[in-house]
Amino acid sequence: MKTLVNRATFNLKYFFFWIAYFVFARLIFLMYYFDKTQELSFLTISKTVVYGLRLDASFSAYISLLPFLLIVLSIFISNKPILKIIKVYTYFVIVCCTLLLFIDAGLYKAWGIRLDATLLDYLNTPELMVSSASTSQLVFGGIFWLITSFLFIKFYKKLHQNFLSSITIGHFSEVLISLFLVAFLILPIRGGLQTIPINQSNVYFSKNMFANHAALNYMWNFTNTISHKADFDNPYQFFEPNIANNIIQKTKNKLLNSNYDSILATKKPNVILIIWESLSAKIVGSLGGEKGVTPNLNRLSKEGVLFTNFYSNGDRTDKGIPAILSGYYPQPVRKIMKLPSKTRSLPMLPFEMNKLGYETSFYYGGDLNFGNMNTYLLNAGITNFVDGSYFDSKDWNSKWGAYDDIFMKKFADDLANQPKEPFFKIALTLSSHEPYEIKGEYKFGKKGTDNLYRSAHFYTDKVIGDFIEFAKKQDWYQNTVIVIMSDHGHSSPKHEGEFFAPIKFQIPMLWLGGAVNKNMKEVDAISSQVDFSYTLLDLLGGDNSKFVFGKNLFNTSDNQYAYYSYNKGFGVVSKKGKYLFDYIKNESISASGTYQHLDSLGKAITQNAYDDYLNRK
Repeated sequence: MKTLVNRATFNLKYFFFWIAYFVFARLIFLMYYFDKTQELSFLTISKTVVYGLRLDASFSAYISLLPFLLIVLSIFISNKPILKIIKVYTYFVIVCCTLLLFIDAGLYKAWGIRLDATLLDYLNTPELMVSSASTSQLVFGGIFWLITSFLFIKFYKKLHQNFLSSITIGHFSEVLISLFLVAFLILPIRGGLQTIPINQSNVYFSKNMFANHAALNYMWNFTNTISHKADFDNPYQFFEPNIANNIIQKTKNKLLNSNYDSILATKKPNVILIIWESLSAKIVGSLGGEKGVTPNLNRLSKEGVLFTNFYSNGDRTDKGIPAILSGYYPQPVRKIMKLPSKTRSLPMLPFEMNKLGYETSFYYGGDLNFGNMNTYLLNAGITNFVDGSYFDSKDWNSKWGAYDDIFMKKFADDLANQPKEPFFKIALTLSSHEPYEIKGEYKFGKKGTDNLYRSAHFYTDKVIGDFIEFAKKQDWYQNTVIVIMSDHGHSSPKHEGEFFAPIKFQIPMLWLGGAVNKNMKEVDAISSQVDFSYTLLDLLGGDNSKFVFGKNLFNTSDNQYAYYSYNKGFGVVSKKGKYLFDYIKNESISASGTYQHLDSLGKAITQNAYDDYLNRK
């Protein structure tokens, strides 16, 4: 009987060892984001721990399965090999979980989500995955990883030592009860006796999404999203397919036509598309944002056509590129650019431009393998590429690629050599990506992420301002449209309200050049990146029939809208209201104005877009 008690005691202490570990991990996360944590009341902070315990217990039970089974074997054989296996296993799990703890904490600011299967998309290019972190973050993170792992290994070792002599070979009669203890782990694994097993929604308790995210167990979330990574069914099915389509078309059909007489001054202009990394409307003075961060863009906004209600459809570059060039809505979790089998069937703006006689080029100062971008762009029909391999290593920052001033000089030099017209050239900048390594002065200093963000964009703004001044002196300028657009919005600088509020997704888009009608100044239609390809092809007389999610950028309808998606949710913005929906809570997390129809519209778009994603082979 004593040996049975000793085994049960070991199992119990082992299980609660991991509960303690994950409570500690939650406290580390809360301390790491102290600026957000201090906005929460003490009661709310306490609730993140209390509500989080269910997922903590669930993942602790998963970890405990193997040790519990091995303890059953110790009834028949010596405890030494059994406990040694458990010790090595536990040390390994501690090291891995702690590494992922600091990866999770480091990525949360940029991604706005706890660790999930998205991490696997970057395993083939790990150097790009860590590029969002500064060298100091990596160094200190590595030190804390080692220290935390060491402390918990020491903690477990002490627990382990106490049982070296107390667990001995037992009697066959103990097997049944020991196996029952193993089976009992099913209860915390599924979160109780309820019909539906525990999921993320069970720990979402607050209207503050940071508090909900803090309550999540990062390891449970990571492994759960991996296990549900296969794509078979649409998890966002709210309507019959024809009803979802009718909801969309009922709104969109009123928006397709433009009331403007003329947008372009020439029939077949050159097109230059500058995609500005991570530029948010929050720091663009001409859009009502901070005044001093982008002085050149603010000045140029008075010379061209500024879109004052323009939104990104996603929150990452590998979502923004397909939205811009394929008019394709990003999925709440999946990234179609990662899957060549699906991207090869997407509509492609460069391909359609090729058919119109345009020479197409893509410029990027970094590694085109990032996010499988290279495969996507080759499928798009682009024939000429310039990437990081064209630049000397001395002209690279330590993370992403060539500095923007070096990169844009190469872009300008190629355009100075009398390019064949008409041309369609795309340039994607990179210096304004985390960790914001730039050349020269940090205009707003280096204290805090928001100031680093401002300083990096001030630098890129100068680079783009210089490029536009160069372009104005070229012969081709009078027959050219230059479009400046961000690839996605950003959490910096910090904004009021929800993390995924529309202000995070609002971005600038500006049309410049001699081929743009000088009488047009501002367009206040609510639109988004998926509308760009549809509209440009319409203006150039190309085929936009495959760009089924797009609508005309220049419409004046009262029904105009923009849709964006984020991890497990979506937002819809119209002239009359705003609406955010969370699929984990399965309810609205924010709404204002006249928003009732935006609920069904957003759900219909998510369903329709995901059905399209599933059907592409």
